[in-house]
Amino acid sequence: MASHRYGLVGHSDDENRRRFGDQAKSHEHEWAVRVEVSGPVDPETGFVTDLTALDEILGRVLGGWHGGNLNQLIPDVREGHMQPSTESLARWIHDRVGPEIPPPARVERVHVWESADLGAFYPARTAAP
Repeated sequence: MASHRYGLVGHSDDENRRRFGDQAKSHEHEWAVRVEVSGPVDPETGFVTDLTALDEILGRVLGGWHGGNLNQLIPDVREGHMQPSTESLARWIHDRVGPEIPPPARVERVHVWESADLGAFYPARTAAP
């Protein structure tokens, strides 16, 4: 569980309530994150990447989320540069986890859910022409 709220820096509580409705109030979600990694399978370990290292990376990136307030924990949100939406959070996690995965493995996609039926992934898939 972690809380978040939507709001624009420099806007009053009333303005944010008009813009974001009830989402302008702090509320909690049971967040879930999935990171998809691709690459060649290491013939010795049978893995694409070191799962212990991946867990450690995710622990650093998502540290404090359990029971925390994402508006305070994530500098980009705290400073008003980002809304803590599932879309923005997926991109934020992708941009931090991706560079830490040792090549030749790479992060393909990050999924973030705030509930069983509401979530987003980054990068987004585009429709076929």
